[in-house]
Amino acid sequence: MEKSSPAGELILTPDGSRTALSVRFGEAYGSRHGAASQARQVFVEGSGTHRHPAPRVLEVGFGLGVNFRATLAEVTRRGVPLDYLAYEFDPVPVEVLRAVAAGGESADHPAWAALLAGWGQASPLVVQVPGIALTVHFVDVLTAELPRGWASALYLDGFSPARNPEVWTPALTQRLAAALAPGGMLATYSAAGHVRRTLVAAGLKVEKRPGPPGKRECLRAVREG
Repeated sequence: MEKSSPAGELILTPDGSRTALSVRFGEAYGSRHGAASQARQVFVEGSGTHRHPAPRVLEVGFGLGVNFRATLAEVTRRGVPLDYLAYEFDPVPVEVLRAVAAGGESADHPAWAALLAGWGQASPLVVQVPGIALTVHFVDVLTAELPRGWASALYLDGFSPARNPEVWTPALTQRLAAALAPGGMLATYSAAGHVRRTLVAAGLKVEKRPGPPGKRECLRAVREG
């Protein structure tokens, strides 16, 4: 792997899925205790996407695409459409995406194949296959223009507040809250007290949820109205 790659060694997690080490932040992109399990429990289920008839998902930190593939598997199982919008400022090489997904859920889905085919060629990357619309902006979410009142679900999956504090600031959290549609849910693996307080200050109703393997709690925040 090239030295300039933002991703380092691949990590096989106990549920059989893979993640990788971030060279920039010195921690794994997904849970070492089960990357796919975290994607399903924290993000897909935590945001209510597994029940929504036509989810519109906004993701902060596309990373290795594990959350997208978990979401893709869920909507495919139920036969519902998906509109997915993601922001990633430091994309990994396509070879890393392919290696992490190999043999995993949705690795053979046409939307994932189209993403791999277009990865790294232009920003935004736009994928349109029957029932699935995916847009990935390769920009810094801190300066990106976000939709307002659009998302039924928001996956806040930046690296930890200790390693990547810019993604967890009150200023960005206010903008993310505004991107949620009324009734929309923000899900994150973090349960840190300052993260909870920042979400509350942004006008969201916050609750703790049981965490995925290896983590006691995580957070869900709802935009009421």
